Amino acid sequence: MTDTTTEQAGAAASGAAATERFRSRIASAAAGSDAERVDTLVTALLTATHDIIRRHKVTYEEYNALKAWLIQVGEDGEWPLFLDVWVEHVVEEVAGESREGSKGTIEGPYYVPDAPALPAEATLPMRENEAGIPLLFQGQVRSVDDGPLPAAKVEMWQADDDGFYSQFAPDLPEWNLRGTVIADGTGHFKIYTIQPAPYQIPTDGACGSLVSAAGWHPWRPAHLHLKVSAPGYQLVTTQLYFTGGAYVDDDIASAVKPELMLDPTPTGDGEHHEVTYDFVLDRA
Repeated sequence: MTDTTTEQAGAAASGAAATERFRSRIASAAAGSDAERVDTLVTALLTATHDIIRRHKVTYEEYNALKAWLIQVGEDGEWPLFLDVWVEHVVEEVAGESREGSKGTIEGPYYVPDAPALPAEATLPMRENEAGIPLLFQGQVRSVDDGPLPAAKVEMWQADDDGFYSQFAPDLPEWNLRGTVIADGTGHFKIYTIQPAPYQIPTDGACGSLVSAAGWHPWRPAHLHLKVSAPGYQLVTTQLYFTGGAYVDDDIASAVKPELMLDPTPTGDGEHHEVTYDFVLDRA
């Protein structure tokens, strides 16, 4: 990937794209909000903020630095990034606490609905000579009572070997490494793709400033994104990681779970990997 692409795929471009995608998906989500619930949540948030200020003796200099930073987050379009990296994993934890089937984790800011439909055995759309180790990701979608779920939908998306997502970085084909695979009559699927690499969240915007100021690292471990669903069953949104991979123990987004680890094995000439991972869905 060219230096120009790398430069342009930073906070401003990806933040604006993530914000616009999010707005288009939840345009009517606030309609009909329960006033009592809003009051409860906002009051709790403000009370916790007030407690932090009192307990840590926040100064006006620190308060003004926070105000300036919050303004910059908005100007950079990085609210989806900030919330998905540092907040969403707890929302997901609460949402999935009663789930008996497969574990979920955060969606992240780079999901795009309506990826091209593909058959049960398919290759994700990719460029000719796409960089990365070729990977066969296969498995079965079943219900919690162990019955197969025919024609289950397996949406999959991932970054390329440089850590960039299509539709959030320039010079990538629209649906690069994105697809909606329809499982066969026994719930099985085979997806040919590439094994992704770890990547940094954008560091040239407000979120990067926070990472630097706090002395954190900005890295996410290599992962595959999936949404798995079937009529009458709960959709599972998850990410799958690679055993022994960098940053699985200190993911900046705190999204890694033991149940979400993959351990691919070399096949054939050793230059290809394959892994099997099954999904179990709870009834709706």
